[in-house]
Amino acid sequence: MEKILLLKEIYIEAFKNWRYIILENYFKIFSWICFFLLAVTIYAFAFRVSTGFSFSNF
Repeated sequence: MEKILLLKEIYIEAFKNWRYIILENYFKIFSWICFFLLAVTIYAFAFRVSTGFSFSNF
């Protein structure tokens, strides 16, 4: 039983900050992707407005 508790403690210590590092990097990447997609959307809208695209085709 003592060995199992020791292995559990080693495992917990080894991977304690691992989850937070991955989550932090994930949110950084996600925010840059969102910013890029928003910039592409604004560019596409500005391009359509500047070329005289008619938005009332229905």
